Amino acid sequence: MDKNWLPTLIGTLAAICSMTSFAPQILKIWKERDASSVSLRMYAVTVTGFILWTTYGIMLESWPLVFSNAVCVLMSGTVLAMKWRFSRE
Repeated sequence: MDKNWLPTLIGTLAAICSMTSFAPQILKIWKERDASSVSLRMYAVTVTGFILWTTYGIMLESWPLVFSNAVCVLMSGTVLAMKWRFSRE
């Protein structure tokens, strides 16, 4: 049996948790049309961090790292965009 199965499993579970963690926030903002409780600065830093992780993954040619962080960029970027959109209404 391959001894690398446990790190792969843990990495996969971590990626799934990271990628799906934004879904409840996105759904809440969309339903309520209110993002006043979302921190603009926090999500700006989060999006920047995921962009850097994605870039790092590209440089390492680690496609699982690229994929999971690119999804996180899209998800956290959606929260950030909704923050801007619903703050103007």
